[in-house]
Amino acid sequence: MPDLVLVGLGNPGPEYSASRHNLGRHCLEELAQRLHTPIARKRWRSKVGSTELGGRRIWLLEPETFMNLSGRAVADAVRDLGPGTEVWAIYDELDLPLCRLRIRLAGSAGGHNGVKSLIGSLGTPEFVRFRVGIGRPGPGHDSADYVLRNFSTAEAEALPKVIPAVADALDLALREGLQAAMDRYNQLGSLGCQEIP
Repeated sequence: MPDLVLVGLGNPGPEYSASRHNLGRHCLEELAQRLHTPIARKRWRSKVGSTELGGRRIWLLEPETFMNLSGRAVADAVRDLGPGTEVWAIYDELDLPLCRLRIRLAGSAGGHNGVKSLIGSLGTPEFVRFRVGIGRPGPGHDSADYVLRNFSTAEAEALPKVIPAVADALDLALREGLQAAMDRYNQLGSLGCQEIP
């Protein structure tokens, strides 16, 4: 069975750690803890962990490149791991409110620079997306600035529900298949907390 690469999109460095743009990374790190798989080794311009689940090798990647170049790191991994390697990306989504998750099998970049980089470097939009809502800024506020800022106090209070729920969705997809996760989370919509528009 081909290897699977799970990439948590975000920016490297402590100054970005708590930003909205790094939500995908935090969800991947929650999954890594459950799988007892530290994301610590250096490979493919990334921090990497790997484990085996159901006879399949799973790679957990946090690119050390900045968001708009993250596709290069993922492409390095896919090139090394060989034909058929599957990619799942976990990332923040402006077009969904916080506390919502949508799983998609493909699609456009939707204005997300990390996803745009993945499509460009992989040469295809055919990779799985776990789109974790962060909501849009209010009128007159710049989206690029918004995603690089830390969560508000109200948003931060929701994260202890959001992050484990996304890890639940990833775990379900790994163990029972993407369709099972899509059936549950795309229909349910909410991640068990009050949506923050």
